Amino acid sequence: MMQSIRSCVLPLAMLTGGVFYGFFSRFSTAIPYFIFTMLLLTFCKLAPKDVKFKKLHLWLILIQILGSIAVYLIVSLFDTVTAQGAFICILAPTAMAAAVITGMLGGNVAFLTSYVLVSNIGTALAAPVIFSFMGPNTEMPFTDSFIYICREVMPLLILPLLAAWTIRAAAPPLHRALLKINPATFYLWAFSLTIVTGRTVKFLSEQQNPDYTTEISLAAIALAICLAQFKAGKYIGNRYGERIAAGQGLGQKNTILAIWMSQMYLNPVASVGPASYVLWQNIVNSYQLWIKKNRDDKCASSHEARKK
Repeated sequence: MMQSIRSCVLPLAMLTGGVFYGFFSRFSTAIPYFIFTMLLLTFCKLAPKDVKFKKLHLWLILIQILGSIAVYLIVSLFDTVTAQGAFICILAPTAMAAAVITGMLGGNVAFLTSYVLVSNIGTALAAPVIFSFMGPNTEMPFTDSFIYICREVMPLLILPLLAAWTIRAAAPPLHRALLKINPATFYLWAFSLTIVTGRTVKFLSEQQNPDYTTEISLAAIALAICLAQFKAGKYIGNRYGERIAAGQGLGQKNTILAIWMSQMYLNPVASVGPASYVLWQNIVNSYQLWIKKNRDDKCASSHEARKK
């Protein structure tokens, strides 16, 4: 029952934000606080002793960072805004919910959870440098732009981890209380999605000379990148015995953060890319779960037949 309700939340949140964009876009300043809270609650579940770095983690983070730059350079030859949208769909760190889907698919949750940490730190270190050469930040001197973005992005991605581990060590009762309210991350995610969708629609509706060719291109390239990242993750992960976890690590993105970063540091129209990615990655995950359920049902039926 709860799973059915949750499956309806994604389209409902995006529809609500799109229809009532004037109202929900007013809350956009709250997004960094929601992201911080969601990361804090997520990292509360991650014990330092459970973090084990592997060679595959390095390959995945290199694909995430260097791949985003390479795709930007190629696509920017045709359209800069589309290139920015493609770039952020790759640079964005792994979604907090990826560990849940990995477990449901039978993958290595411990490996994926460690990569959530790696991808967040990698993004926090790379984003200020890369953003300084893109969007409106190019108008500022590099040092000023770098410091400005560092001041906003790095605390948002790294402080939740430090806070979670400090609370775990210094205040166990508070840590236990935070673990109990961990399911609240889903509702924070849904409300955040409503807000960022509203802000995206508001910006698009207020364009002086809207060019919907760009928006369509962004949605299309987000689909291509989504499929490519899941495929690439599974391909390289298969060589290390982590096919499922690596696929989710590269493919399932923290789209709330990606949309927010697009709206803050890139051309706001580029946020259509990660906004579309929300839909594509959920379709991919639904398909993967459906395939696994069918396989499990067939195995169960085959087992029952042999018993008879």
